[in-house]
Amino acid sequence: MRKLRIRKKVRKTHRYLGLFIGLQFIMWTVSGLYFSWTNLDEIHGDHLRKSVKSMAFENLVSPTALDSTLKIESIALREINNEPYYWINKSQLYNAKTGAAKMGVSKQEALDIAANNMIATLKVSGIEKVETVDTHHEYREKLLPAYVVSYEGEESVKAYVSVTDGAFQTVRHRDWRWFDFLWMMHTMDYEGRDDINNWLLRVFSVLGLFTVLSGFALWFISSPTLRKIKKTR
Repeated sequence: MRKLRIRKKVRKTHRYLGLFIGLQFIMWTVSGLYFSWTNLDEIHGDHLRKSVKSMAFENLVSPTALDSTLKIESIALREINNEPYYWINKSQLYNAKTGAAKMGVSKQEALDIAANNMIATLKVSGIEKVETVDTHHEYREKLLPAYVVSYEGEESVKAYVSVTDGAFQTVRHRDWRWFDFLWMMHTMDYEGRDDINNWLLRVFSVLGLFTVLSGFALWFISSPTLRKIKKTR
């Protein structure tokens, strides 16, 4: 009688745990299958980009000659419309030949930058500027404002170019968006997607472990084979 009560409690626990986290189990399985069967290079959009060769520039002015009051903490060289620019302190562009300051890039310059990075078979369908994005946007956590260049086709390809420094930022397309959605469901981080230490994931992981263990326990106490073995002993 006591064993029967234990068996019922374990079965009930297993049933309700399965109902409670069953959908999340499905999402973990589906997303895991998708991740294992996809090529990360394609998800990153590498097949949509072409290799870019850095241009060699001559007769560049010294960064120290740009502005006597400028305290240089970081510097990078950018190419915009075949012209070299210094990106100083992650905040300001200066023409590396004339020393003149440049206040961001234009739409046409952004289109040229995108064309220099994207494969030639893609056809532009539009361009717009984005000033702000939320935590669910495909361009989250990157430099703003930015131009988003859209391309024709079922993949809904978009290229992002920083307005401030003219750097080609990233590529987004249909498969990346599916990956991003499934990654959110996998990590259960519904705010920013990338926090794998959130409490919701921890709780469901523990409940998932209890569900599996209760299933093993139910098999152990209900198995006719095990009962026969015990009787023979």
